[in-house]
Amino acid sequence: MQNKVLKELVIKGKKIQIVKGDITEEESDAIVNPANNYLRHSGGVAGAIVRKGGKIIQEESDKIGYVPTGNAVYTSAGSLKAKYVIHSVGPRWGEGDEENKLRSAVRNSLKLATELKLKSISIPAISTGIFGYPKREGTWVILDEVRSFLENEESTIEVVRLTNIDDETCNLFLEHIEKLGG
Repeated sequence: MQNKVLKELVIKGKKIQIVKGDITEEESDAIVNPANNYLRHSGGVAGAIVRKGGKIIQEESDKIGYVPTGNAVYTSAGSLKAKYVIHSVGPRWGEGDEENKLRSAVRNSLKLATELKLKSISIPAISTGIFGYPKREGTWVILDEVRSFLENEESTIEVVRLTNIDDETCNLFLEHIEKLGG
């Protein structure tokens, strides 16, 4: 399956794209891995990224070690098409202050991409899988934080691709982007 742009919103000349497809196939400068605090990439999107990109991603992650919730770090992307994998630690549903922690995870991923002088980044629906963040609320928070960042921050980022493989998540992002005028 080839990744497909379903909808696009332009904010201050920068694009937010809703993409249906496999994040490991993205050709963005960086893809975001919804990581756990210890950067152990065994299941879900994280597992798929390491399986496709190679063990170098896990080896570099092991050297980094613990990452607090809401923060982001990066490794190389191994044999993926992207140059970097940004490992973003979102909250587990029920731990408290989830919205602020999710916003921080998204914002810190975008800041890190800017520090690396990247032009494009692909982000999945962080925390809405095994971490249990309700998909409807989580997708809104992610989209709203990306919008806010592009509107208010100086950044090298030209394109943010909200990339997900499942219809439910893509449809929620589409619903939300309509509210923003996309």
